[in-house]
Amino acid sequence: MHVKKNDIVVVIAGNSKGKEGKVLKVFPENHRVIVEGVNVVKRHTRPNQKNPQGGVVQKEAPINASNVMIKDPKSGEATRVGYARTKDAVSGKKKVMRVAQKSGEMF
Repeated sequence: MHVKKNDIVVVIAGNSKGKEGKVLKVFPENHRVIVEGVNVVKRHTRPNQKNPQGGVVQKEAPINASNVMIKDPKSGEATRVGYARTKDAVSGKKKVMRVAQKSGEMF
C-alpha cells in the first residue's frame, strides 16, 4: 500500500477533492484510509460512560486509498510513490526507502 500512518496526503477524488490531511489510520485489508478532516460524517450516539449526554458526534469515515496521493515533501504537490533500495551508512544494512516521483525526494 502506498500510504502509511502519519503521511500527509491530498485527496484527488470524491466530495473532499483538493483537501489535505494527515493519515490517522490505515486498513490495508480493505484498501481504505482515514484522513484527518476528510469525509466527516455525523453519528447519532446513545448515552454511555464516555459521553453521558449522547447526541450527534462528528468523526472521519474511511475513504478508498486510491483516492489519495502523497504530498511531495519538496514541492507540496500530489505525487506518486516509488521505492529505492539504499544502504545505510551507519549500520551498512540495506533499506527500502520511498521516493516522491515528482521531485525525487526520499522519505
